Amino acid sequence: MKKFDLIGKDGRNAVKGGGYSLIITAVVLAILIVINLFASALPSALTKQDISSSQLYSVTSNTKVVVNALQKDVTIYWIVQADKEDDIISNLLAKYDSLSSHISVVKKNPDAFPTFAEQYTSEDVPNNSLIVECGEKYRYISYNDIYLASSMYSYSYDSFDGEGAITSAIDYVISDELPKLYVLEGHGEGDLPSTLAEQIEKENMEVVSFSLLTEESVPEEADAVLSYAPESDISQEEKDILADYLSAGGKLMVCAGPTQDGTLENLYGLLSPYGVEAADGLVVTTDRGGYFQYPYILLPNVESSSMTDSLIEERYYVIMPLAQGLTVNDDSGSVTELLTTSDTAFSKSAGLDLTSFEWEEGDTEGPFALGVSIETDGGGQLIWFSSSNFLDDNYNAASSGANVNLAMNALADMIGESEAMAIRSKSLSYNYLTISEATSSFLKVVMIGVFPLVYLGIGIYVVTRRRRLQNEPV
Repeated sequence: MKKFDLIGKDGRNAVKGGGYSLIITAVVLAILIVINLFASALPSALTKQDISSSQLYSVTSNTKVVVNALQKDVTIYWIVQADKEDDIISNLLAKYDSLSSHISVVKKNPDAFPTFAEQYTSEDVPNNSLIVECGEKYRYISYNDIYLASSMYSYSYDSFDGEGAITSAIDYVISDELPKLYVLEGHGEGDLPSTLAEQIEKENMEVVSFSLLTEESVPEEADAVLSYAPESDISQEEKDILADYLSAGGKLMVCAGPTQDGTLENLYGLLSPYGVEAADGLVVTTDRGGYFQYPYILLPNVESSSMTDSLIEERYYVIMPLAQGLTVNDDSGSVTELLTTSDTAFSKSAGLDLTSFEWEEGDTEGPFALGVSIETDGGGQLIWFSSSNFLDDNYNAASSGANVNLAMNALADMIGESEAMAIRSKSLSYNYLTISEATSSFLKVVMIGVFPLVYLGIGIYVVTRRRRLQNEPV
C-alpha cells in the first residue's frame, strides 16, 4: 500500500526548527533562573539602586568613615511588631548591616518581649524605634526622632533623620570620652538656636557654659570655645586670656556681627595679629545676585575648604544677614577665606542705623570676607563668622540647613573629628529654593510676561491660519 507523507519536507523542517526554538528558550530560561537565584543571594546593598531625589535609601560618606573604623561590636535593636516594619528604616538598617561585620541588627517584637525596652528607657516606645548598644553604653532612638515634623503642630512628617540619628548613636556608644564645647557667656549672649543646639547634641559634643569674668584661663578640658552672638564687648583681660589660649593651641569659634554700639573692638581685636581687620558698619550690596530679599541679607560666595566643599558640591547657599566686613591682609597663608562678597559690596558706616542702601561718603568699599579660618603659630585655630544672626532658625531654614551645616563642619574641624560632621536630615517633601533677588525678578518676568505672551502669540497664529485656510478657494 502506498504511504502518504502527511507532514512533508517543509513540515518536518518546521518541527525541527520549533524544537530548536524550544531548546533555546529552555536554555535562556535556565540561565535567567540561575542569574536570579544568584542575585537574590546578594546583599540588598548590591542589588538595589537609590533613585530617590533625597537619597533616602543611601548612606553618606560620613557614615561609611565612622562604620569602617569600628573596632567594637555594635548591636542595633529594632523594636517593631511583626508585619509593621517601616520600609525606609528596614532598607537603611540593611545598609548598616552590610557595611561592617561589627554591626548586627536584631529585631525585638514588643509582643514577644514586652519588657525588653524597659532596660533602656522609661518612655513609651513606638514601633520602629531603635536602641544602639556597645558594651555598657547605649542610646535610645525614638521613631519620633527619626521622622521629623517641621513643628509640634504638624500632623505629617517632612524629613527623615534616620542616618544622622543612627550614626551619631554609633559614634556615641563607641566613644570613651565626648568632646567638650565651652560656650562663653557674660556679654548678652542668647541661648543657642534650637536647630544648632540639637545638631551639637547629635554630634555628641558636651556643652559647658563658662565666664572668663570668673576664670583666670580657659579650662584645660575645653576642646573648643564658642562665642555666640555677644551684644557687648569683652574686656581687655578677657581678650588677653583668649589670645593666650589661641597662641597655646586653643580652638575658638566666634559668631559676631555689628551691634547697636558698633564694632566690638576688643573681641574683633583678636583678629588683628593675623592680618584681618574689621570694617566699620554693616555690609550691603546693590548686586541683586548677591542678596536674599534685602541688600543686607547677603548670599556670599562659598570658597573651597574642608569645611565648605560639601556645601559647594551640593550647591547650597549660605545666608549671612547683618554682617560685618572683614579685610584680609595676610601674606603668611595662615588665613583661609570661607565666605566672600562680590566686588560690588560695601560697608555702610551707619551700621544698624542705616537709612539708605546707596553708597554714601564715609562708607567702605568691598569686597569683604564674611567668614575666615585662621591657623595660629601654636597650632591653634580661630574660625570667625561676622554675623550674629546667620544661625537663627529662620535663616537656617531659608538656607535649607546650609548655615547650621557649615557651623557644624567648622566645629568638627576644630575638634578634629571630621567624620562626625553633621549628617543632613533628608527631606520627605521639599527643600527651600534659595535664589538671589536678580534670579527671582527674572523668573517673575518670564512667568508673568514672557510665557503668557508666547501662548497668546501661538493662539493668534493658530486662529489666523485656520481662518486663512477656510477662506481659500477649494
